[in-house]
Amino acid sequence: MQIHLVAVGNRMPGWVTEAYSEYAKRLPRECELVLKEIVPAKRGKNADIARSIEEEGERILAALPRNVHVIALDVAGKEWSTPELAEALARWLESGRDVALLVGGPDGLSPACLKRANQRWSLSKLTFPHPVVRIIVAEQVYRAWSILQHHPYHR
Repeated sequence: MQIHLVAVGNRMPGWVTEAYSEYAKRLPRECELVLKEIVPAKRGKNADIARSIEEEGERILAALPRNVHVIALDVAGKEWSTPELAEALARWLESGRDVALLVGGPDGLSPACLKRANQRWSLSKLTFPHPVVRIIVAEQVYRAWSILQHHPYHR
């Protein structure tokens, strides 16, 4: 199974790439985390924000593999504890279907992305910078996997 982290944003600082890669490489092939970066829409002084969100949403949806279980990272979504994420990961692994985790741009996900999502997940009521979200998601997926493997990392 692959978990596709489909995230708006490219050209991340080195520390973001290094941290994300550290957790992604720890995961085994049967639970591979794959980053798909989406080029953000251009935002200028007089940018049409709704159009920018829609444009990014189109790019996100075009990047999704077929027959994938889609989870939108959304502030209005359900907050999961790490053990709950581990339970979800176990279900995903059992289903054999790939999973896509969607991370929108600075203005969030498009209505089309939210509609396509099978679930909505909120990392926190706090607001995180989008580059940090990649790291949090990668670390939490690794932590959930370590729980399933009875690995001591999760403590």
